[in-house]
Amino acid sequence: MSAPMIDPPRILEVPARPLAIVRLTIPREDIRHVMGPGISEIYAALGAQGVAPAGRWLTHHLRMAPDVFDFEIAVPVPAPIIPVGRVTNGTLPAARVAQTLYRGGYEGLGEAWGRFMAWIAAEGLTPAEDLWETYLTDPATVTDPGKYQTELTRPIVG
Repeated sequence: MSAPMIDPPRILEVPARPLAIVRLTIPREDIRHVMGPGISEIYAALGAQGVAPAGRWLTHHLRMAPDVFDFEIAVPVPAPIIPVGRVTNGTLPAARVAQTLYRGGYEGLGEAWGRFMAWIAAEGLTPAEDLWETYLTDPATVTDPGKYQTELTRPIVG
């Protein structure tokens, strides 16, 4: 397998965005089992309310621990929704961020994040505790994982 490909990172300001979310705190190894059901729940709730997504779905990781993921499966929405079941409202905060685009299968995300974090450190930037991944490619329509595109975003403090 070749090394994960990331685009040259950039620094930008992003506005706050309302989200429809499912918040989860799970063992790291359970991630594959919760993503599909969580995103399906959000899209079902939006559909039932006649709300069109305002962007691609993402995961907003609130804190990173080696063995636990504390995160939100999220879809940007134009305005808050009516909470239903596990689906509730959240916000992606306005922030100064470092951002890059990773091209490849999800199994390479860890290494891609490593390269991205090395760039952040080399630039003398201090990352915030949270981060998010925006999934730009739909695996239902793009069957070659080598063609997946995931936007990696890390807020910068200071």
